[in-house]
Amino acid sequence: MADEAELDLLLSFDGTSYEAADGYVVEFTVKRTARTTERPHGVSYALVFRPARGEPYVRFDNAHAAERPGGRFVKASSAYDHWHRDEKDPGRPYKFTTASRLLDDFWSEVKRVMTEKGIPNDL
Repeated sequence: MADEAELDLLLSFDGTSYEAADGYVVEFTVKRTARTTERPHGVSYALVFRPARGEPYVRFDNAHAAERPGGRFVKASSAYDHWHRDEKDPGRPYKFTTASRLLDDFWSEVKRVMTEKGIPNDL
């Protein structure tokens, strides 16, 4: 399970929104929830990078289940954790291990997309 101090750090980002580059924003929504099979770490989250007016380029969240690859013979996790690689990606499973790892993975993807799209950044 996730370390409480790390979860507290993640929770401290709730409501944070800022301009990552001219015309692009990063937004965090993080709330404490009951621990369930869908949210075993006890938080509901959405970490988003998007144009100021547009669909997310990168989104890590646990708002709903993601489609599981591999068909019916692959045992899928019941956790809702998933991520969207780009604005057209319907979502792919994400293995939440720690809040720090989630933040690292999110920022790595934001940097990848900014570089791919030629968006100036110093991440």
